[in-house]
Amino acid sequence: MSKRKDLLQGTLDLLVLRVLETGPRHGYAIARRIEQISEDVLKVQQGSIYPSLHRLEDKALIESEWLVEDGKRPVKVYTLSKEGKAYLQAETESWQTFSAAVNTVLKNA
Repeated sequence: MSKRKDLLQGTLDLLVLRVLETGPRHGYAIARRIEQISEDVLKVQQGSIYPSLHRLEDKALIESEWLVEDGKRPVKVYTLSKEGKAYLQAETESWQTFSAAVNTVLKNA
């Protein structure tokens, strides 16, 4: 399982950007969506999701704002920036090329 965790940490930023492409979400909702889509194969802990969000925000790939609803505590909501959309497209293409090459080696070695 630790190997899966290492792989997730290496790709978490890309997964976060992909989830945010579908619309604004708070950190917990992003983590749960990744788990849901992966059918619970990828587990995202708070100790991983929030550093990822801070990294992406520092790089201006995402933006955030505080959402305050009556009677509820404020929630920080993240959205994909214009730069983030371009980065996501480039990184997705790069990841697909890389993963196809790895799959080819695994099948044919």
